[in-house]
Amino acid sequence: MSDMTFERMIRQMTPAIYDSLKQAVALRKWPDGRTLTAEQTELCLEAVIRYEHENNVPEELRVGYLQQRTCGSGSSGTDVPPELAGLARDASRD
Repeated sequence: MSDMTFERMIRQMTPAIYDSLKQAVALRKWPDGRTLTAEQTELCLEAVIRYEHENNVPEELRVGYLQQRTCGSGSSGTDVPPELAGLARDASRD
């Protein structure tokens, strides 16, 4: 039996292997077209996340990253001009 552990595999993973696993998770297929099983998908995703953490991959390049969006210049709405502030008011009152 191999003495390869999950942690050792992550430490030895190359950027090319990382990219291949990331693509496999995204497509749910291996590069040769075979479908990943649920267990393979879970293990690949865990490996990708661990690799990103261990190698300080920038947050915006990590798997599952969603850019935060705000309305206007901030989420508080304090910079919304008065003429636009009433756009969401109840039109049935007019």
